[in-house]
Amino acid sequence: MKIRLEEYIQEDGSSPYQTWFNGLDAQAAAKITVAKARLELGNTSNVDWFRGIGEYKIDWGPGYRIYLAKDGEALIILFGGSTKKAQQKAIDQAVVLHDEYKARKKIITTARKGK
Repeated sequence: MKIRLEEYIQEDGSSPYQTWFNGLDAQAAAKITVAKARLELGNTSNVDWFRGIGEYKIDWGPGYRIYLAKDGEALIILFGGSTKKAQQKAIDQAVVLHDEYKARKKIITTARKGK
């Protein structure tokens, strides 16, 4: 099953995922790009799910992680990433961003129903 990936864009227009990705060296960025391609093909076997979010583990270098959430069956929202060393802070941020995403989506959905 094909899955669409989208970066979460905050209200100020910034993307925490893109900010993190832009800070990676070329080799790490290539590993992350391959991981995203696997997600798009529906391969979520490297994802651990907890606290409403997923953590895609990449067993390479310092242990890169991508933080994400499912929105239905065909959409994954990317919130950011980290290395294993910075894991807990990144998880906490991803949970906050996921809550923010759900709240904003609820407002938009409610507004559309009101029309």
